[in-house]
Amino acid sequence: MKTKHIILGVLGVAVIGGCLYLNTLMPIITGYAAKNLASDVFVSGREPADVESLDLHFSFIKFNRNKVDFENKTVTSRFLWAKSTAVYREGWGVTLLRGKKADELRAEEFPLAPEAPVEERLKPGEPELAARLEPIAKAFVDDHAYNGTPFAFVVLHDGAIVAERYREGISESTQLLSWSMGKSFVNALAGIMCKDGMVDINAPMDIPQWQNDGRKAITLNDLMQMQSGLEWNENYGNRSDVNLMLHREKDMGLFALSKPLEYEPGTHWYYSSGSTNIVMRYLRGKFASDVEFLTYMRERLFGPLGIRNAHFEPDMSGTPVGSSYLYVTARDFARFGEMFLEDGCVEGERILPEGWVEYTATPASDSNGGYGAFFWLNRNGVCPDAPADMYSCQGHDGQEIYIIPSKGLVVVILGYSPKPDRFIDFNGLLRDIIAQL
Repeated sequence: MKTKHIILGVLGVAVIGGCLYLNTLMPIITGYAAKNLASDVFVSGREPADVESLDLHFSFIKFNRNKVDFENKTVTSRFLWAKSTAVYREGWGVTLLRGKKADELRAEEFPLAPEAPVEERLKPGEPELAARLEPIAKAFVDDHAYNGTPFAFVVLHDGAIVAERYREGISESTQLLSWSMGKSFVNALAGIMCKDGMVDINAPMDIPQWQNDGRKAITLNDLMQMQSGLEWNENYGNRSDVNLMLHREKDMGLFALSKPLEYEPGTHWYYSSGSTNIVMRYLRGKFASDVEFLTYMRERLFGPLGIRNAHFEPDMSGTPVGSSYLYVTARDFARFGEMFLEDGCVEGERILPEGWVEYTATPASDSNGGYGAFFWLNRNGVCPDAPADMYSCQGHDGQEIYIIPSKGLVVVILGYSPKPDRFIDFNGLLRDIIAQL
């Protein structure tokens, strides 16, 4: 009898412990579903059933009960005893509610008027090359010959479109999620602000919370090269820092900058989405208001690229989530890559400072040739059949912009292609594209 009581007691403690731990996961489980479903429906214009059966059909996420309210443009996701709600606002995009009600958030109207369309700058390229690449585009997008579930595929050669294909329900006007490719846009924004004399990437940052310890030596360069030395856990499969930041926190940059120092700044490479949100929060702090910051981004970055009405979705503090939540079209991503291919210029106009692209593609000291400044590098041969000078923007679940200067190529891939079972054979795809030049 005593043994039975002990066993029951142990089981009871285990159940209680399991429930307590599961409760800490609830903001992640319900928040991920609500935020991503809302953005896919209200920003990308996808059907809820398609998103639920593809993008949200994994782990605990697939067990959420999701309610899409088309009238109020909200999504509420429930799992067991917990729920999260995400709200779409015109101009802003989607924000996961944390600490405010939907009506309070809606009261904050987007400060900028919608921009008028501009003439498409990307023109058709060499017909013979386009004809050679057409079978590759079809095999990739329609037949899944390179694995994955691609939504959009665009190839530029010498600044012109030589391949373009979309999944059914997606078009050249569909805004799609960047995930971590947004980090590279933060790189460009920082470069423009350097050009305008607003920031110095090599100077210690004037962040008040860092002034009384070793963090006061951290520079923008340290953060952009992922060598800040700040403690961070980027594991997406558990209750990690990145998951808590994206799905629980009101001010994501503040959460990340509150982490203690683990290594001397500039000496240890570790990938951190928190680093980008610190940078974005820091850049936002150089302006008196959200309106000034958003206007600056539109006029100095998006406008010259021909990107109209981008959704760089904010957290509850109003700061765009630089690590993850940019929505623009596949052609917009291609134009962004082309700007770097053209050494930071767009149609002859210099957007990024001289030397910025070279800086971007210079390996961080501890990255083994694999990472520059918010861009990935191929110096370590991770894609062995692509040139060593290739560098790229990379995002969760297979979002990619490959920039290959020696070949005059920009390759954009967007979709839902998670590791490991559906991950795309990027090396094989790039090899086959290059072989047709």
